[in-house]
Amino acid sequence: MWRTYRDQPVDPTVVERILDVARRAPSAGFSQGVAFLLLQGEEETGMFWDSVSREEHWPSEGLRRAPVLIVPLAGKDVYLNRYAEEDKGWTDRDEARWPVPYWLVDASFASMLILLAAVDEGLGALFFGLEADRYVALREAFGVPDAWTPIGVIALGHKETDPEPSSRDTHPRKSFDDVVHRGHW
Repeated sequence: MWRTYRDQPVDPTVVERILDVARRAPSAGFSQGVAFLLLQGEEETGMFWDSVSREEHWPSEGLRRAPVLIVPLAGKDVYLNRYAEEDKGWTDRDEARWPVPYWLVDASFASMLILLAAVDEGLGALFFGLEADRYVALREAFGVPDAWTPIGVIALGHKETDPEPSSRDTHPRKSFDDVVHRGHW
């Protein structure tokens, strides 16, 4: 997760390669209910920051310089409709059938692929969330339909040295044995 960017555009063909990787993420029932709002350049990213920022100290100047912002969106109705099709065997769109909301899982898979593809391209990337009312502001500013749920935002750009200490400086990564439970918990 990279939080500070240089004021340098990202080649649009690189951004397209990254998004092409993301659109190939796993998808329950091959529903493909994930979409992306792509914001590039100062005008679009500036409009984003103007719509979602309300705190003086956030975002940092280094994060605000990210030349690309990608908002991954999950389409719950796409999944409910897909699983009501004949080949899936459900005849209704009952959300209670879903013990896990795979529309969110699949959008998360796609987000991870964006982060990994950005690293492969030599870029920095950061996934971050917004407060609930800031998602409302995002929807209004960019005309995001109610049927699509933004799950966060991904900043992309050329890395600049981050002057701020990271939380990993005060909270080290858990050990392998703390997170891997072999055969039982």
